[in-house]
Amino acid sequence: MYGLGRARALRGARGAVGALLAGVVLAAVSGCGGSGGGKPAPGSASSTPGAGTGVGAGEGFAQLPGQAFYVSDRTNAARQVTALRGQGRTAEADALLRIAAQPSSQWLGEQGAKEIAEQVSRRATEAGRTAVFVAYDIPHRDCGQYSAGGAPDAAAYRAWITGVAQALGDRRAWVVLEPDAVAHTLDNCGIKGDLAAERYGLLAFAVQELKKNPNARVYLDAGNPGWAQDPEELATALRKSGIAAADGFAVNVANFYDTERNAAYGARLSAALGGKNFVIDTSRSGNGALGGEAWCNPSGRALGERPTTETGRPGVDAYLWIKNPGESDGDCGRGEPRAGEFWLPYALGLAQAAR
Repeated sequence: MYGLGRARALRGARGAVGALLAGVVLAAVSGCGGSGGGKPAPGSASSTPGAGTGVGAGEGFAQLPGQAFYVSDRTNAARQVTALRGQGRTAEADALLRIAAQPSSQWLGEQGAKEIAEQVSRRATEAGRTAVFVAYDIPHRDCGQYSAGGAPDAAAYRAWITGVAQALGDRRAWVVLEPDAVAHTLDNCGIKGDLAAERYGLLAFAVQELKKNPNARVYLDAGNPGWAQDPEELATALRKSGIAAADGFAVNVANFYDTERNAAYGARLSAALGGKNFVIDTSRSGNGALGGEAWCNPSGRALGERPTTETGRPGVDAYLWIKNPGESDGDCGRGEPRAGEFWLPYALGLAQAAR
């Protein structure tokens, strides 16, 4: 469908996705039980069904001085740390802390998004920090590939995003809006003509709704350096999608490109947009991308720069861990877990390879 291998090679994996169990997500986020933590709804995955154990597991991670973003102790990585310590696997637990003790993003999908957004943003506010969310429910999501799904139609999407915006209230939140959605209108996905126009309208509506919160920052996804796009063409599509009212755009979501390459890519696009700022997903960029077909759980990758607003780069608002490190990019024929499931060996590899 849509030339899966070719499309994936060009744009990289949207590895923070997969069909997950929303009921488990809500139980984990609300601390009401269930296994695994902080799971998004089906298709928007950020965690693994069954990963980690216990109610409200985690280590009560401190919000580090100077850190703007919220560190949750209910992520799958946090729960795995607790499980490893319980098994006496101290060295592995210590390595995994390099992931668990850093702020990561909460993905929001079809089910339970409003409740999850409200609860996570409230916890972040109580901790004096800012929660980072990924809104991921656009109709025709991911071209029917590994992360297929999304709202059934435009009306459902408008209701969904309005619910998320209302759940955030006036609490501080950063929202990365719809990974792949804009770039897929410019490739061979099939989102053309009326479908593309509808998508641009929905994204512009989403920006408008989210920006009703004066404390929300919104960044439209804008692909990555390996997903070949003409900057002017992409800028035009972003304008149709409401970038003027957004705070900027996001690059490298769920990909591996190094920060220098992402900064150069973002700067070119920013120039085409009249100077819009941007954020970079550095979650797995420590060793850069292998390129070519090596988009799916490539070996030898490493954690990148820690999440921070202190980037030292003009126009780069933050480095974020938008993709949650340790979650699979999908089953690419080598027995990997499905997209979005937490994969301990891969997580440890990323952590242990980090500089």
